[in-house]
Amino acid sequence: MNGLPLVRDPNLIAGIEGFEDAGVYRLNSDLAIIQTVDFFTPIVDDPRTFGRIAAANALSDVYAMGGRPLTAMNIICFPVNTMDISILHDILLGGLEKMKEAEVTLVGGHSVDDPELKYGLSVTGVIHPDKVLRNKGARTGDKLILTKALGTGIVSTALKGEVVSEELLTLSVESMSTLNRKAAELLVEAGEVRACTDVTGFGFLGHAAEMIEGTNVGMRIFSSSVPVFPGIRELVEMGIVPGGLYRNKNFRMPMVEVCPGCPEWLLDVLFDPQTSGGLLIALPEPQASSLLGKMHAAGIKEAALVGEVAAEPKGRIIVEK
Repeated sequence: MNGLPLVRDPNLIAGIEGFEDAGVYRLNSDLAIIQTVDFFTPIVDDPRTFGRIAAANALSDVYAMGGRPLTAMNIICFPVNTMDISILHDILLGGLEKMKEAEVTLVGGHSVDDPELKYGLSVTGVIHPDKVLRNKGARTGDKLILTKALGTGIVSTALKGEVVSEELLTLSVESMSTLNRKAAELLVEAGEVRACTDVTGFGFLGHAAEMIEGTNVGMRIFSSSVPVFPGIRELVEMGIVPGGLYRNKNFRMPMVEVCPGCPEWLLDVLFDPQTSGGLLIALPEPQASSLLGKMHAAGIKEAALVGEVAAEPKGRIIVEK
């Protein structure tokens, strides 16, 4: 957002200045609204599945702030002259299914005739002004939990090249279609959460870098503990990766130090741009252990302790084996 003037408003809790997942605006001492918008082109072939994924992805920003989504509006770009309208119907149906699962009310939307299909949501949620989770605020000694496996960008690229197995595609689609609702509810119950974000287009290390950039702490990432879809290594070593992975890597590598023993393929996965990825959470060790156990019991099987916040080196990430 370089070049845009910052908005000065005493009720603006989170705006464009901090690269937060969503905007937060205080209405009164007990209530704030969360606003976000996200849409993209299809990453799977089935229209209904695409709708589910796009909706889950948009809703995730509200969950990452610790809030509860209430309403949504559809955003649709559709080539009306070259694509059957039934495809649009199925996309919207898939999105509506996820909204119903999230107990979110669809209140409208907007569509335009566009040669390139796109779909997503504008979402409004609520939260107490004093309970907003930011992407910064992690403290030395905090543990890091990631709630979903990595590799969705690589799988989507492999799908376009028709080289992905049905098993791997199923795992990726299931992950992208899963709401972060339960994980968010559990972390709010846990309390003491110092920082939180959802892992999306900038990749795991890109979003981790945002959490410590300009702060007095650093991070240590335990690469072998990071959940990754099975079969991803083979795709990476074949060179089947999205262009966004290299952009993420080139941008953030100056903040990253890789220890001997961390394989190159795994480092690439840590930069893979995710769609509807998991939550990355920083909280004290006792609460982290308890939260991880509750997540596993609730069916969030991929949730894992993937690192910790360190005093040194400040503003840098050490990737260990």
